[in-house]
Amino acid sequence: MRQLLHDLLRSLGDSVRDLMPIVLVVAFFQLFVVRAPLPDLGGLLAGALLVVAGLTLFVRGLEMGLFPLGDTMAYGFARKGSVAWLLLFGFALGFGTTIAEPALTAIADEAAKVAAQGGAIAPSDAARSSYAYGLRLTVAFSVGAAVVLGVVRILKGWPIHWFIMAGYGGVVIMTALAPPEIIGIAYDSGGVTTSTVTVPLVTALGVGLAQSIRGRNPLLDGFGIIAFASLTPMIFVMAYGMAIG
Repeated sequence: MRQLLHDLLRSLGDSVRDLMPIVLVVAFFQLFVVRAPLPDLGGLLAGALLVVAGLTLFVRGLEMGLFPLGDTMAYGFARKGSVAWLLLFGFALGFGTTIAEPALTAIADEAAKVAAQGGAIAPSDAARSSYAYGLRLTVAFSVGAAVVLGVVRILKGWPIHWFIMAGYGGVVIMTALAPPEIIGIAYDSGGVTTSTVTVPLVTALGVGLAQSIRGRNPLLDGFGIIAFASLTPMIFVMAYGMAIG
């Protein structure tokens, strides 16, 4: 119990330190550039305290639960020697964490509203809901595929830079072919996948897998899956726009 309290206090201090630059920047520009008092100072302070508390608990939860879980699962699959189950687990992990990603839900709903306003889809709740859900499924499927690709790369020991160059070459080609109204959404979809839920579990999987395979360097081989998870949604979402356009 004492150790848990010590770790929480350490995480609390880290959270305050990490958030302090943001607070200082906002306060400086509000007071010295905009030259206006902070609106609802009490609410802002209460919100900042909730953010610090939430970030502290979230980070501590990752350290206690999600990272060890990813390591354990990766080691277990590697020990069993079942590549098929490992790839299936990797796809399910990428798909499941992404479909539950709050940032993806928010951007999909916003994209559906803008698409309805721009006449790309019918201005009805059903059409907006269908568009947003289709976008979320597309991104989640792409991240699942990215995790599978990352796992295969770790197993084979292939260098990552060839995949990155080929992937961004595909992004350039798809950008030239996709409808203009989907391109911005596709590029933003690549960013929202690397958020609070997806990154910790997928990173833990990659590092744990690299640690459990002889001859693999966790630093060199364990990281890089998140790069695939940022890249593939851009291609898949532009293909989604071409399919429904």
